[in-house]
Order: sequence, then C-alpha cells, then structure tokens
Amino acid sequence: MPKVTKQTEGKGDAIINTETGEETEMAEDPLRQVFAPLGVAELSGKKCEYRKVNVPANRFTPLKENWMALYEPVTKQMKVDMRMNLKSKKVELKTTDKTEDEGALQKSADFVQAFLLGFEVQDAVALLRLDDLYLECFEVKDVKQTLRGEHMSRGIGRLAGKSGKTKFTIENSTRTRIVIADQHIRILGSFQNIKIARDAICSLILGSPPGKVYSKLRSITSRLAERF
Repeated sequence: MPKVTKQTEGKGDAIINTETGEETEMAEDPLRQVFAPLGVAELSGKKCEYRKVNVPANRFTPLKENWMALYEPVTKQMKVDMRMNLKSKKVELKTTDKTEDEGALQKSADFVQAFLLGFEVQDAVALLRLDDLYLECFEVKDVKQTLRGEHMSRGIGRLAGKSGKTKFTIENSTRTRIVIADQHIRILGSFQNIKIARDAICSLILGSPPGKVYSKLRSITSRLAERF
C-alpha cells in the first residue's frame, strides 16, 4: 500500500503519494478554526509575573529625583506596572494584560537595576530597546587581591585618570558605559565590547601605564572597524 503524507504550503494543503510522487490538493475546510497567536498572559498561564529590585540606601535620593524618567519608559513602552515599596525598600514590577513582549518584565528589571548601580537614565534605557546589551560587575580585588590601602587608591585613580580622562577614553573607544564606585566596577555594553573594556581596566589595575593601554585599545578598535 503506498504511503501518503500531508504537506502544507501557503494556505492550501496537499496529499503526496510517496511512491508515485503525485500531489492531490485538498479543498480548504470552511469549518476549520483559525486561532490568534498567544499573548504573554496565555503563555504564562494567565498568571501575573513579578520582579523585585532591591534599592541600596545611597540610591534612594537619585531614585526619588528620577522616578518619572524611570516610570514612563517601563509603563508606556514595556507596558509593565511599576511601584516603589517603601516598607521593603524594593522596586516592584508586574506584568499586565496589555504586556506584549514576553521579555518585557526582565528588560524592565535590568533597566531599573542598571540605574540603581549608578548608570544614567539615558544610558540605562538602551536596555529596553536593544536585546544584546549586558551588565557586568566586578571588584578591584577580583583582579588583584594584594592591593590594600594607598596601593588600592592608586589603582582606582589609574582607572579614572585625571578628571575622568582614562575612563572616558575607554568608554568612547569600546562603546560602553563604565561606573567606578569605590572598589566596584560596572560595565554596560555588548558582550564583545565589555570584554575589550574589561581587559583594559584589568591592565590598568595590574599597573600598566595608561599610554600602553591607549595604544592597545587603538589597535583593537581599528581592527574591529575594519571587520565591520
């Protein structure tokens, strides 16, 4: 008995005989139901999803001053509810019936987290618009554990440079954003750019002179420009 397979092409269906290769078109069934694509609520089982972001004590005042700048992109673009819980000291996020993007909740949480880590609202909002942006956090002691006292201060000073010149140079050449908060270093950017910026920062912590780091960055960025 010849095998029969069913193939779908465009709107109509066809039955193919595998031995003879003959195709027999099927008439469209007027009783066949057509379903709309599932939304976020249906995919999650019609349950609201939640995220909570801890607010450090030193970021309460900046959060209060920039609340509307954070609130509008999250509620209007991502269509996610957002509120500040003063009792638990956390920013709470929740999906709604109008939420369209499945990853909107996580993007919104990353956006708020980036601001609380010290990034400007204008830089952090890129996390809502682009998919390939990431945050990386590490400490100076993760690179060199023996730095203490004045040696630690000099290491942090090498990262910033005079009036922030070194930090700005690394940011502009690698297309990233860097926050230096005491011994904590935070980098916002694409995966490849974060790696280049991290290597430059690690070289400065380990004692490389800024001129040597600049020349290395120049060669890497020129190579990347040729590639793209």
